[in-house]
Amino acid sequence: MLDLRYLAGLVEEHSEALEANVSPLTLRGRTLPFGQRPVLMGVINLSPDSWYRESVCLNPESAVRRGRVLAAQGADLVDVGAESTLAHAARVEDALQESRLLPVVRELAAAGLLVSVETYSARVARAALEAGASVINLTGTAEADAVYELVAAHDAAVILCYVQGPHVRAVGDFVFTPDLLRTMHESFAREIERARHRGVEKIILDPGLGFYYRNLQDSAARVRHQMRVFLHTFRLRTLGCPVCHALPHAFEYFGEEVRCAEPFFAVLAALGRTDLFRTHEIPRVKAVLDTLQIF
Repeated sequence: MLDLRYLAGLVEEHSEALEANVSPLTLRGRTLPFGQRPVLMGVINLSPDSWYRESVCLNPESAVRRGRVLAAQGADLVDVGAESTLAHAARVEDALQESRLLPVVRELAAAGLLVSVETYSARVARAALEAGASVINLTGTAEADAVYELVAAHDAAVILCYVQGPHVRAVGDFVFTPDLLRTMHESFAREIERARHRGVEKIILDPGLGFYYRNLQDSAARVRHQMRVFLHTFRLRTLGCPVCHALPHAFEYFGEEVRCAEPFFAVLAALGRTDLFRTHEIPRVKAVLDTLQIF
C-alpha cells in the first residue's frame, strides 16, 4: 500500500532532484506556464476504435465543438489523434489520418486554440503543422529525425514519448530495469540531444504510461508501474524539460466508476511534480489540481 513512509523514502533518496524546475513555454504567442501551475491537455479522438467514448468525435463538427468545450472547461491545449493506440485497433493509413485531422486542426487553430497532434508519421506531422498545429505528440522514434526538422521549421514543440519500439503500434513486452526512471532519464537525454541537434527548442517529455505493452494489459502490474512512475516523475525534470502524463484508467479497480480514475491518478502525478496532464476529464481533473494548489 502506498503510504507516507514510501513518500518519505523517495524524498530522502532523491532530494536533490526535487529542486529541479522547468520554464514556461510559448507557442503562437501564448504561454504554457510550466513551473508555475499544472497545465491541462484535453483529448479529442477521431478514431472509432478509441475506447473512451466521451472523447470520440466522428466528424469535424463534433470534434471542433468538443475542442471549444474543453477550452472553456480549462484545457490549455487539446490533443487530437486519428488512430487509436489500442493493440486491437485498426491501423489508419496516413492519407485517412490527414482527412480526419486537418479540418479539425485548421478550425481549432483558427479559433485560437493550441492544438497538439498525436502521430508517429512524419507525413502526418508535416500536414498537421502546416494546418496550424503547435505541438507534435510523437509516439514513435522511427521517423523522429524528419519530425524534429519539421517541428523546428514551424517553431513548434514536440512531446517525446518513451516507447520501447519503433512506434506505439509496434511494441511487445515492456522491459523493466532495476531503476526504470534512470533508464528513462538516459533515453530522454539522448533523444533531447538528437532533437536539439535538428533545431528543436521546445521539448516536453512523456514516459508513455498509456501505451499497450503485452505484459501490462490493465493488470495489477500495470497499475503498480504507473503509480511508481508518477511518484518518481520529478527525477526527469532534472533534464530541464516539462513532463507530460496521460492519466490512466485502471478498469479492474474502478469498474463502473472509471471516469473517477483519471482524477485519482492526477493526485499521484501532481505529487511527482508532473507539468502537463493529458486527460479526457478536464473538469474533474482541474477541480482536483485546483484543490491541491490551495494547500
